[in-house]
Amino acid sequence: MKLVFWDGTGVVVVAKRLEDGQFRWRKAEDSVMHLTAAQLSALLEGLDWRRVHEVQASRVPSSSG
Repeated sequence: MKLVFWDGTGVVVVAKRLEDGQFRWRKAEDSVMHLTAAQLSALLEGLDWRRVHEVQASRVPSSSG
């Protein structure tokens, strides 16, 4: 996998090959994919993207009763 992205200060190029296994990720449309920080981290770790979810905010009750 090769990633090319702009980090605000310059272009970053990343190349990654998994030692064991394969990347389980959806296909890029038009060779462009927009990822959250969590998704990028999961991709680089070789995790299955279908199991990655954003943290859901939990609601705390304002009063008991």
